[in-house]
Amino acid sequence: MILASASPLGLTLSLATAAGYAVSAVGASRLGATKARIAVRMAWLLHAVLLAWGLWGDEPRFGFAPALSMTAWLVAGVYAIESHLYPLLQTRWTLSVLGSVAVLLAALFPGHLLNVNVSPWLPLHWALGIASYGLIGVAVVHAWLMTRTEGRIRQASDTHSGMPLLTMERLTFRFVGAGFLLLTATLLLGFLFEKQLYGPNTQLKWDHKTAFSVLSWLVFATLLLGRARFGWRGKRAVRVLYIGSLLLLLAYVGSRFVLEVVLGRAS
Repeated sequence: MILASASPLGLTLSLATAAGYAVSAVGASRLGATKARIAVRMAWLLHAVLLAWGLWGDEPRFGFAPALSMTAWLVAGVYAIESHLYPLLQTRWTLSVLGSVAVLLAALFPGHLLNVNVSPWLPLHWALGIASYGLIGVAVVHAWLMTRTEGRIRQASDTHSGMPLLTMERLTFRFVGAGFLLLTATLLLGFLFEKQLYGPNTQLKWDHKTAFSVLSWLVFATLLLGRARFGWRGKRAVRVLYIGSLLLLLAYVGSRFVLEVVLGRAS
């Protein structure tokens, strides 16, 4: 499964990265804001090295857990950029915990060995898919922050989240739009160039991954259309975003989890 199939260097990088995230999350009050920020940046850089080793190391592997790990890394990278623009944005603790959990999960389930003879277009297909996961993940984090801020406004409690509510809402839908475009490109590449990606004997099949991917695309298309045409916002828009994100998560991560963990198969 697992730990036994991961390399010693990969395990060392995983533990160091998880520890870096944990320090930034748990020890922020003792370290102070500056040192905690340094810790999370070091963890993020180690995370990048870990991901690179997983794809181009001695035994390149990929699966549902590395996909989640990449998504967490992308979300953390976007947060790092936003924290410079909005220094009081309060999400470091949550993202550090998620990053630590994702790294450890990838160490436990490093995935299946990659075929060195795969098409050179396949990494592009994966990159587009993972990038869409990351951008939609960022949108979900923003939607959660937006919902929390709206709840505080209704309760007349402290509403300061580090980012104006309207700005957060606008960014949420921009990330949804960008993620939707990348998801569209991923699906088109898969449908139009399947034989080039997976081999000449490959036949188009509507498996769980394909079905959930198309369903998530339809949900995000409905969300963006509803936003543009009918002005959807607030709870309705967030609810549709969560549904689309869950379907997208089930597409690759869910199907690979069933194959790798439940059924114990590589494909």
